[in-house]
Amino acid sequence: MLVMGLSFSTRLYKITEPSHVCWDETHFGKMGSYYINRTFFFDVHPPLGKMLIGLAGYMTGYDGTFPFVKPGDKYEHHNYWGMRGFCAMLGSCLPIFAYLIVLELSQSHTAALITATLLIFDTGSITISQYILLDPILMFFIMAAVLSMVKFNQQRHFTSSWWLWLVLTGVNLAGAMGVKFVGLFVVLLVGLNTVWDLWRLLGDLSLSLVEIAKHFLARVVGLILLPLFLYVTIFAIHFVVLNKSGPGDGFFSSAFQSRLIGNNLHNASMPEYLAYGSTITVKNLRIAGGYLHSHWHLYPEGVGARQQQVTAYLHKDYNNLWLVHRQDDNESQSGTPDLVRHGDIIRLEHKETTRNLHGHLHEAPLTKKHFQVTGYGTNGTGDKNDLWQVEVCGGRKGDLVKVLRSKVRFLHRATGCVLYSSGKTLPKWGWEQVEVTCSPYLKETPSSQWNIEDHINAKLPNISLSVLKPHFMEILLESHIVMIRGNSGLKPKDNEMNSKPWHWPINYQGLRFSGVNDTEYRVYLLGNPVVWWMNMATLGLYPIMVAVASIALQRGFSLSQKRIEHSLVLLREGGLLLLGWLLHYAPFFIMGRILYYHHYFPAMLFSSMLTGITFDILLKSTDLFLRPPYCDWLQRLGQMVLLFSVLYSFYLFHPLSYGMKGPLAHEPGSAMAGLKWMDSWEF
Repeated sequence: MLVMGLSFSTRLYKITEPSHVCWDETHFGKMGSYYINRTFFFDVHPPLGKMLIGLAGYMTGYDGTFPFVKPGDKYEHHNYWGMRGFCAMLGSCLPIFAYLIVLELSQSHTAALITATLLIFDTGSITISQYILLDPILMFFIMAAVLSMVKFNQQRHFTSSWWLWLVLTGVNLAGAMGVKFVGLFVVLLVGLNTVWDLWRLLGDLSLSLVEIAKHFLARVVGLILLPLFLYVTIFAIHFVVLNKSGPGDGFFSSAFQSRLIGNNLHNASMPEYLAYGSTITVKNLRIAGGYLHSHWHLYPEGVGARQQQVTAYLHKDYNNLWLVHRQDDNESQSGTPDLVRHGDIIRLEHKETTRNLHGHLHEAPLTKKHFQVTGYGTNGTGDKNDLWQVEVCGGRKGDLVKVLRSKVRFLHRATGCVLYSSGKTLPKWGWEQVEVTCSPYLKETPSSQWNIEDHINAKLPNISLSVLKPHFMEILLESHIVMIRGNSGLKPKDNEMNSKPWHWPINYQGLRFSGVNDTEYRVYLLGNPVVWWMNMATLGLYPIMVAVASIALQRGFSLSQKRIEHSLVLLREGGLLLLGWLLHYAPFFIMGRILYYHHYFPAMLFSSMLTGITFDILLKSTDLFLRPPYCDWLQRLGQMVLLFSVLYSFYLFHPLSYGMKGPLAHEPGSAMAGLKWMDSWEF
């Protein structure tokens, strides 16, 4: 009750302040609004966290009308406290879960209380729990999964409580994966623990092979099939709720967009197969690849040939329309037009400007190893550099080109390169549209693949696009491909601060949530230095203590039963927590995407639990050097020093979490004067 009271009070204190958008609330608050309005959007993370934020807002009276344009925007009359409060409630559970996990592992209330103290009074854990973010939701499911796993390990086999904790472990694994893909790390932790558990059971000769098979199947159902089913169900709900066209349409294929109410492809009808004489739009398949586009403006002097610009444009526009012609211009003038097939050589004429899609050996504007693509000729009259061969990906000669569904490449006949959307933004002379090139590298990639979206041909019968709508498994697969590509595309921009993983455990640099100058309400995400540096010290102390304990056990030193138990807790339970820390930290060293300080917080939870166990056993080892009652006095003194250090550091640094105005840290009279212990701290 003490842990619960302190945890909830520290997280819910001043939950409505500041009354403006802070940091990533601009993203996740907006996405909660999209769920309330049923508007489709794109995000690089799975949908569960945003769905829960939207549900929390809806249940507490938020109507989904606040725009969440940028940090600093005032909430005014909008009801935002419900979404913040929901995240804070889940964040408040973290010290409680950590207390219960350490208590279950070590059977020591002291170790559990040390852990809870570290997390309750950590300024970073408080700050990250108080705003509309995915992090407290993710960490709630991670810690709930670990607690369920630890409880499951302690139950008698096949009892009702055994099944309960098995099912809860699976449910929480699905929750962690449903919020962010880094939930996979706790899945790995539970998976490795399960493999070790089954290996141990295999060595138990009192169990028959049939009983071992039952154990195996129970874990397959509870820890693989159930989480998978729940994870897919999360996406099914996501697709059902978000059924209106929105800002996320352009990231997905034309077939995917045809599902969305309000999209121009929804309930539309058009000819099913591409034909000569048709007017079409051509969409690139990379994320934000855009529509093949041209306009009257020419490439500037010194940028390739001074011919008409061809770009990729992310929005629907009249200048996206192209006419499909045969290479010899002999289209059927009456009756049914001929259909375009795999291997055909065609010419694409821009409808508005009547210039042909043209390629040549001049270098592209931005991607210098590619060739320039332009608009050339007048009224469809050009030269041999206007000819392109149609290739249906995975198709054979003679295959038809299906609207929406066929992936198509356009090979330039004269140079052998392939039409390509680089994803790079052109300068102002190109209206900041996306560069289109002709790539000499012929490997199939989404950047060189296109599909026919709009298709107009009065001589062909139209079919309803509803027959071309993808089924659930197709849109599930596509959404994951788009999310993975989006994640890998999160690279640091020029001059953007990119946090390094080695910065995180030493609390090298925080993250500004709100405010810059002395008149603004300032919040800064930074861990309690005493807590974080104590965790860092534990990572060095723990291996030494493990080595000493292992040597003592291996050499058969005469140890008391209590000392042996402490050694085993250190080795087994401490090892589990160290593994959890490594799994949630080490993968960031090989990630190519942009990284931020807040990515370390799940690993910090494991580090704090390890600190609780390590320091408890260290303090209990005073009887190796001192006789009672002196060893007990030293143990109590150590506990009091630890508690006082954490509380005093929290007292000093709490304005970072709860907000401050007035003079900055380097100015006299500031609440943080003299507390910039590291030059890299930016408060």
